[in-house]
Amino acid sequence: MKKIGLYFGTFNPIHIGHLAIANQMAEYSDLDEIWMVVTPHNPFKKKSSLLDNHHRYEMVYRATDSYAKLKPSDIEFKLPQPNYTVNTLAHLQEKYPNDQFNLIMGEDNLKSFHKWKNYEVILENHHIYVYPRISEGKTEAQFKDHPKIHRVDAPIMEISSTFIRKAIAEEKNIRPLLPKEVWEYIDEMNFYN
Repeated sequence: MKKIGLYFGTFNPIHIGHLAIANQMAEYSDLDEIWMVVTPHNPFKKKSSLLDNHHRYEMVYRATDSYAKLKPSDIEFKLPQPNYTVNTLAHLQEKYPNDQFNLIMGEDNLKSFHKWKNYEVILENHHIYVYPRISEGKTEAQFKDHPKIHRVDAPIMEISSTFIRKAIAEEKNIRPLLPKEVWEYIDEMNFYN
């Protein structure tokens, strides 16, 4: 049985912060693999700035290609929209019954986890691996010492895809914030200008 960590994101674009956290989870937790799950469209984000699914998947594929434990995943592209994490987890468990799927989320998401659809079902059937984030608010008492919630020490990454898109539009050099292969793809496709 493989223990797989699911790291969800729009990855618009994927940057070194995403990779640093995913790699930290792969190397410093008991997870065997990290799947970078490209989400089709987050209802809380404006769609206008979101690149097409296949372009974002391509960037994740290129960014993770040289990491043995990191895998790109387009599993949510095939699910009915709008989709919820609980549905994705059920679908994966059915498709890969011999593997164990776990969620990876930032501390900021844990603070609002009680608002997620069927969060109790998720917690009953899956473990959650949490990395630190600087954020407002408090974590619900029920999640503080929960046996299925694991805090993994990881670098705090204050890099955002929004900042990167804006910087590219302003013709700033932000190449150090992107994997080389991702920067080359963005440059070649003339994205975010």
